[in-house]
Amino acid sequence: MAAPRLVADAAPAGAVPQGSVWRHPEARHAVHLSGAEVGYALRRSARRSIGLVVDAQGLRVAAPRHATLAQVEQALHAKAAWILRHLAAQRQQSLRRREVQPVWGPEAELPFLGERLSLRPQAAAWQLDAAAALLHAPLPAEAPPAQWAAALREWLRARALAHFRERCALHAPLMGVRPSRVALSAAVTRWGSASAAGVIRLNWRLVHLAPALIDYVVVHELAHLREMNHSAAFWAHVRAVLPDFAARRAALRAAVLPSLD
Repeated sequence: MAAPRLVADAAPAGAVPQGSVWRHPEARHAVHLSGAEVGYALRRSARRSIGLVVDAQGLRVAAPRHATLAQVEQALHAKAAWILRHLAAQRQQSLRRREVQPVWGPEAELPFLGERLSLRPQAAAWQLDAAAALLHAPLPAEAPPAQWAAALREWLRARALAHFRERCALHAPLMGVRPSRVALSAAVTRWGSASAAGVIRLNWRLVHLAPALIDYVVVHELAHLREMNHSAAFWAHVRAVLPDFAARRAALRAAVLPSLD
């Protein structure tokens, strides 16, 4: 059983303007909620209940095969305030992301483990000077932004995997679990996942964030090796290791990261 999603959404936004329109790229159905039009992607499966996920693309609905469209829309109306609040938060986060998106090159700063690294070109090899917050890169200063982005992405992925494995090795014994493997993910809407086979996958983009926020995701996914749900027992495992997990979770939800894609 896959771990529930950690959706990278922003903090709840304010009132939603009348006449707002949201449309998921896979939408084949639309509903009017409190004056707003919401086009949503609908997928049916053998599940027993109707589930809702709001992510950067919009609203996705998972419904049982036997559920009628009227029943689906009844559930959407019941959750209208929640849906609109989170859609507005996603739009706000998208705007913030555009504001912080740099043009990759020697003038850009790279978020790394909660710090901002200045980039220095013309190096013989990658070299991190953490004390001076400098990253020396084996790229010419005049390399195009796409080349800088691709090189920085690969450097970050390597550093991310090493850091994630180190943190899992630290926390797993404290939680009485042993992951079978720690791997990277590039999921759009998930910070991490845990499988019944014990595989922990962590989004490489977490390496931009402060270690305390990374540890929250690590502990969250390790706790799923004890409880494949979000029950009280699950949160007790998280709280035993991170008593301040709620504050870390709130900070994670508010995080806005630059794109290297």
